[in-house]
Amino acid sequence: MRSLRDPWTLGGLTIPNRVVLAPLAGIGNWFVRLQAKRYGAGLAVSEMVSSFAVHYGNPKTCTELLRIDERERAGGPVSVQLFGHDPDIMRSAAATVAEAGADIIDLNMGCPVPKVCKTGAGAAMLGDPDTAVAVARAAREGSALPVTVKLRAGRRPGETEGLDVALRLVEEAGVAGLSFHPRSAAVRHKGTPDYDLAAELVASVPVPVIVSGGMDDPGHIRWVLDHTGAEAVMLARGSLGNPWLFDQLLGDHERAPTRAEVLDELDWVVDRAAEHLGPERAARYLRKFHPWYLARVAAPASAQAALQRAEDLDQQREILRELRYHAAPLASRAA
Repeated sequence: MRSLRDPWTLGGLTIPNRVVLAPLAGIGNWFVRLQAKRYGAGLAVSEMVSSFAVHYGNPKTCTELLRIDERERAGGPVSVQLFGHDPDIMRSAAATVAEAGADIIDLNMGCPVPKVCKTGAGAAMLGDPDTAVAVARAAREGSALPVTVKLRAGRRPGETEGLDVALRLVEEAGVAGLSFHPRSAAVRHKGTPDYDLAAELVASVPVPVIVSGGMDDPGHIRWVLDHTGAEAVMLARGSLGNPWLFDQLLGDHERAPTRAEVLDELDWVVDRAAEHLGPERAARYLRKFHPWYLARVAAPASAQAALQRAEDLDQQREILRELRYHAAPLASRAA
């Protein structure tokens, strides 16, 4: 059985192990990627970024979403995911991403969200393979970097057009690798992924396949790698608030983190969010992060509520300090 610790090659780049952080929409900024690499991930992909926003120079997109921190590079290559349906726009955006310092361009052809699909991007591209090929080819031409594509099994349950699109992307667009989520776009994250279908794709293409979907238990993840024959596994929702999953897969032990370790890590996240967005915006942004970590320490509902109502980072930090030494924040915070 292959080990998750084994290095492998993607588009001529060495990936130090077989565990990858998925592109988490609205979440996968530089410090989330850095966190995954601190715990061992060999590759971390950015949240999806609009090719149109990059092409037209949207300030927030170009300064925040394309930010690459040098600390990320110590753990392996940096991959930035783009989405969009226009080949010319994608060519331009890919060039900008390459200039920003990315090592790999990843293209989203699997997002099921209606506001993405109605533009012809995301999973909608499974129904338009000619455009999918043109967009992937344009990304290669614009960036001169290895291009990978993340896609789903199909648009609706029972459909498998994702396999046909994948073959064309390899043969006609020359993509360097594929990330495959063997569920349909319509079910999003419900139901059991069809890992047999993933194995079929692996056997059909001459490029590395990374399998995604339904993986949050170390034993199951190792089974998926072996069963599918994929080059690597991609962790998504199972890693939210749980960077220890990377360490459990790649380290010599599988122990759960202690309460102190969880709260220390949340403190690290708070500090990095302030570094990324400034204290005012970070306080709002972190409201989606706190529940993932507090659930791991069985924090009472009053603590969760207090953090959601906290107006600034100082208040959030105080609540977390109180939580470290008490079962719940002081009553005045929870009131």
